[in-house]
Amino acid sequence: MRLGITGHRGLPSTVERVVRAALADEVGRYGADALVGVSCLADGPDAWFARAVLDRGGRIEAVVPARAYRDGLPAWHHATYDDLLRRATHAHSTGLTASDPDAHMAGSEVMVGLIERLVAVWDGRPARGYGGTADVVAYARRAGVPVHVLWPEGASRD
Repeated sequence: MRLGITGHRGLPSTVERVVRAALADEVGRYGADALVGVSCLADGPDAWFARAVLDRGGRIEAVVPARAYRDGLPAWHHATYDDLLRRATHAHSTGLTASDPDAHMAGSEVMVGLIERLVAVWDGRPARGYGGTADVVAYARRAGVPVHVLWPEGASRD
């Protein structure tokens, strides 16, 4: 099974704990030898998902939205990003340079094209900016990729 991930970054620690457990449960539904997780490896759900796939014994593939993507991630996340990127069996690139909303959406579109199912850590609300989680969910649905929303009851983003 080829699973992809999209989700809100900057979640409170109480929400993070529940989401991490839900992601582990989700990837645990699939056999390790057939499990491939596809992720842009951003801080938050992208990285938690990739780690859960690896912990399950599956493989990960990375999507790099832009050459400057890593530089746009928080400095505290660079070591995790680098580790996950090294562990990826393949890195897909959009060929774009600037790490901006257009590149982020392009990366998500590449990811959706590589997967059979999308896991969305999404509160169900509109995106706060172009390329946000809601935009990725809408794109996946238009592409015919099933979406499984993981959002803890009563959780909030801010």
